[in-house]
Amino acid sequence: MRRSRRVPLRLLERLLKAREGSRLHFTLIDPDKAGPEEAARIAAAARDAGSDAILVGGSIGVTFEETDAVVRAAKESGLPVILFPGGHTNASKHADAVLFLTVLNSDDPYFIVQAQVLGAPLALKLGLEPIPTSYIIVGYGGAAGFVARARPIPYERPDLAALHALAGAMMGGRVLYLEAGSGAPKPVPPEAVAGARMLLDKAGFGREVLLTVGGGVRTPEAAAAMAAAGADVLVTGTLAEEDPGALKEVVQAFKRAPNAATSYPG
Repeated sequence: MRRSRRVPLRLLERLLKAREGSRLHFTLIDPDKAGPEEAARIAAAARDAGSDAILVGGSIGVTFEETDAVVRAAKESGLPVILFPGGHTNASKHADAVLFLTVLNSDDPYFIVQAQVLGAPLALKLGLEPIPTSYIIVGYGGAAGFVARARPIPYERPDLAALHALAGAMMGGRVLYLEAGSGAPKPVPPEAVAGARMLLDKAGFGREVLLTVGGGVRTPEAAAAMAAAGADVLVTGTLAEEDPGALKEVVQAFKRAPNAATSYPG
């Protein structure tokens, strides 16, 4: 009798399974700001702080060579490395997956579908697992908002952010990423996260998607607020570069915060 060969779980499936036991934290490394040696240091510090994956990407001036070198250096940490592309040069065959994202609130069709059409054959050739991602820029937006010609959702309209997240899930997004922007003066409002969580759970997407928040979260208190609002994943970048000790406190606060009003465990 022939034994069936077990197929390894894809990275997205592993992350969703890991989320059933704990919230997740991703550390972002920008190849424009960190070379391979610095990336290896940041990734190791992120692993020790309790991070679950490394995101690699940047919005401006990043080459294929820089991306590839940083990805290979980050993989020395043992954590999965996911491309977070700001352009087609943010690519490497050594990455484990790519956030195959559409900027839902861009005014430019290029960032909604045309870049994806151009990027799809590249992801296929490189053998990258595509993770469908709905990217939603809120408030400050940073370089990502400027480059992607986004119309950032005002901080004072959390309902609009929540509706974008719901629409992203209904359009097939598995990662719903609310982004305040790198170095943002304040994070995505917890009310936006809570509203998105409520709508996603009501629509039955709770265990199928990862509600992700990034930008402006620098303190344990801010991280705990995101957890209490119902975020599944927290992304930090600037903090990881500047203060690994503070990063650990933020990761622990996010993962250990009391359960949100959601079907997931804390």
